[in-house]
Amino acid sequence: MSPSRLRRYLDKRSIQYKLVPNSLIATAQGVTVDVHVSRHELAKTVMVKADGELAVAIFPASLRIDLKLFKREAGFRSVKLVTEDAFHQRFPQTQAGAMPPLGSLYGVEIFADEKLSRNKEVIFNACSHHELVRMPWRDFEKLTRPKIISLAKRRRAAATAA
Repeated sequence: MSPSRLRRYLDKRSIQYKLVPNSLIATAQGVTVDVHVSRHELAKTVMVKADGELAVAIFPASLRIDLKLFKREAGFRSVKLVTEDAFHQRFPQTQAGAMPPLGSLYGVEIFADEKLSRNKEVIFNACSHHELVRMPWRDFEKLTRPKIISLAKRRRAAATAA
């Protein structure tokens, strides 16, 4: 999905959102400084294989995914991170590493960390590293209908394989 197609998708669904220009900064910490947002509001999006199926996991950029916790909380037998090569074809016209956490748009289940759901707003990549989307959490939840679970911990904790 291209950034312009993403905007049309959101507009058609009467979703309140704001586009935020972003420099080409590779780290979440750099993005939060560049666009003046909290790392708790910035959603990090990762793709996982959960019991053999692709799924989207989103969580505050201030945290790190914990695959054992995710597996336990969601009730999966196995959960592992997926390389971009393994899923990039499912997200056409999206820059690598900039897919929006709109799993329903691509037929992929979405899981959101419960800490992210406490925010009034959520900010995420808009299919490119040049723009972010900022929207009220309630609109994001209405649009994506994520399963809200605990799946991330403080950054000091290492991501663990499951």
